[in-house]
Amino acid sequence: MEDRGTTKREGQTANPGYAAFQIARALTTAEQHDDPATRERARQRVEKWASVLQGMTSGEIAVGSRTPLKVPGWATPEVVTGGFATGELLAGGPLLEHERVLLEQLSAGSAPEPRRVLNAYFLTDQGLARLGEWLSSGRYEISVPEEAALLVVAWLVVNGHAEAARRLLDDIAPFFDRWRFYPVPTERPGRTGTRVFLQDVGRTVGDLERIKPNLRVLAQKEAIQVWAPLYDCVVSLFLETVDGEVPTLVAGPDGKFHPAADGKHAVIGGWPCRRYAGDWPARAREALEAYRHQRQDHALCTKPDRRKENFAQLRDYLQRCVDDPASLTGRDVGRIRLILARYIAKRGEPGSARCMGTREVQLRNASLPTFRDIAGIVVQRLNQYPRDSGLDDPSVVAHPVTAEEASRSNVAGGAAVPPSLDHKLQRCLAESVDVLVERGIITSAEVLARLLPQITSGLQAAGIADSGLRQLYAAVYQAFRKRRSLLLLNLESQVRIEELPWVAAIDGFRRADLPAQDLARQTLEDMTVLTLSSFPHAIIPNKLLQELRALATTAKLGLPLVDEVAADIFMGRFSPKFRESAKRAAGLLKGTLYEAYYGIDYDQLSHLPEPARSRAWRWFRRAIPGADTDSFADLCARRAGVQPGGWDPATNGMIIEQQQIVTSQNLAVLFGELGLVGRLQGQLEGFARDCFTWICRRQQMFTTERHAALIKVKNTAYAWRQMIFFLALLPKDRIMPFLSWAEAHLAQQPSSGFRARFSPALRGLALAVDGRSLDDPSSVEVGARRFLGWSKEKHWLM
Repeated sequence: MEDRGTTKREGQTANPGYAAFQIARALTTAEQHDDPATRERARQRVEKWASVLQGMTSGEIAVGSRTPLKVPGWATPEVVTGGFATGELLAGGPLLEHERVLLEQLSAGSAPEPRRVLNAYFLTDQGLARLGEWLSSGRYEISVPEEAALLVVAWLVVNGHAEAARRLLDDIAPFFDRWRFYPVPTERPGRTGTRVFLQDVGRTVGDLERIKPNLRVLAQKEAIQVWAPLYDCVVSLFLETVDGEVPTLVAGPDGKFHPAADGKHAVIGGWPCRRYAGDWPARAREALEAYRHQRQDHALCTKPDRRKENFAQLRDYLQRCVDDPASLTGRDVGRIRLILARYIAKRGEPGSARCMGTREVQLRNASLPTFRDIAGIVVQRLNQYPRDSGLDDPSVVAHPVTAEEASRSNVAGGAAVPPSLDHKLQRCLAESVDVLVERGIITSAEVLARLLPQITSGLQAAGIADSGLRQLYAAVYQAFRKRRSLLLLNLESQVRIEELPWVAAIDGFRRADLPAQDLARQTLEDMTVLTLSSFPHAIIPNKLLQELRALATTAKLGLPLVDEVAADIFMGRFSPKFRESAKRAAGLLKGTLYEAYYGIDYDQLSHLPEPARSRAWRWFRRAIPGADTDSFADLCARRAGVQPGGWDPATNGMIIEQQQIVTSQNLAVLFGELGLVGRLQGQLEGFARDCFTWICRRQQMFTTERHAALIKVKNTAYAWRQMIFFLALLPKDRIMPFLSWAEAHLAQQPSSGFRARFSPALRGLALAVDGRSLDDPSSVEVGARRFLGWSKEKHWLM
């Protein structure tokens, strides 16, 4: 794990060396990568990380704070890998195209403070009217939350809430000269509803346009279309010089041409270079000149220049025949005769039916369009659709090439769109989430997390009566969910959407809506079930937890959902919701296989002292040496057998893993509060099998990089924990058949080394099912182990 922290515990900050490392890595890419576009992106990363490093060293950026810049917390910062703010704000920066257009319309293209001019314009009668029209039509886009602020002002003014509009303006007006508080106008209203898409048409077009020509395919086309005819021509010229029958190889009894015992082929027929027609030298020179001329324009195929290839050798001999036929030795003529014999044995004489048939097949194959050619036609089709939306039916742009399209391209009519391009089109399919998962378009919980805001935004806005304001809130919500998380220290929390002044103004007009609560709960339950059934091996990622929390809030459910904590920034403390999550887990898992396997004493949790919640006590804990303790973190450290309080990622990882074990990392909370045990009872054994299958497959993936190997062990241990959880909710008589199946599945794995290494984990599970403790010394004697992902020593699975 990369260390983003310092070695100090007081005055927590982040290590500038991390930013320097990122700069060095990006510089290497910018200087050495073959692709110009990749080099340019790397140069941009260098500039951003240089801003991070400068801000850290100057103190302008407070890394680790929820408000790292000297601006209000609601302003959207530019954030790079690891949660570092660059110092730039996403609502600022250079003017965008729609801003320049509006400035020209206002005859203010040369204004010294163009954004102040534009923000002020939208407070005029004409500007407010334009904002009102956008609100009613929905023809706008919010890419950064700040772009919604003046739309909210307009709604407040039109609906008679002038004082609320004034208070909002007091918050944002000091930044009129720097940031845009107005939206991006669009031709079509934004999409709403439960149909979502992975990426919009615009991004799909970009993916297709970046397809590079396959140089190997182009070289093959060149070999067939350019060099094969010249090769045939050179062979024909030499055949004209043969005295007697055309040379050919001697075929064996099976009709095939086998070399003799000495490795040489037997050749029959006449000898070349014995007679030359009067115009033969001139035609030979024309062939040689044609080759040199074509080579200037066609250099992809290197085969014609390889000295060991027949074509290159024949050209050399042809040149000598033109310059001085007498210079050819008997060995040279024998070599020419063998090349001609091989050519004729393989495809017949040039111009023969056999040879022409072979060349026609090759030309047909060479004339097939490349992926890049067909991608260009698909791009033309996609350009007829809005770039900011998905496609209801990608098949409308995936049909074969039409005659009209063929007439304006080099692609023959009827050519099909290859599966790889169709797969790219499927990524912009607008469908329900479960359909996208079923079709393999949503491939992980992380991808699901990216799409869920398109659904939850509508649910969050359901309590707003006004349709224009409801759509605006949904647009702000989706934009806010794209905001990248900051690196936070000292248990700080990310800025919440309700802290945005214009969202706070909207919240005042939200009504308590029982149907919306019911719908949010049902959606929460459905999304949880979909996630678990589709990706049972993976813990729910933090981004997806954001959406589940939002749904739980709308449904009025108090779920203590806990994030995955990064080992390299762990502060040695857990927030109170981790303790609450552990208590919920105890209510569900006490007395089960889960408690037995991991050796948990859930009764012990009830005796842990509750953390003081007052602000004064939190200050005292941080300010007074020795007072900064967390009984829950101490419990996890004792279970891990380590001392808390350092910055060693391995030590922190072991503590965090014990937290995940004790809390079940949200599984117990979701199963218990949503009543999923009964709903999923028939699928739990299938979930467990999926986990074990994934573990076996992932563990056998080969890697030589140490960090990747550590991640592999960690993730498979997390999947093992999920498997134990699912098994713990099954009756015991259904666990034994699973063990038998798992043993058989392990025995079928191709790697004997993996089978030997992993069998102790399965023996450990069998001991726990039998009611024996894995902490008992006897478990070591039978070769049983508890499978954990973190270790300070070399892991036994590596």
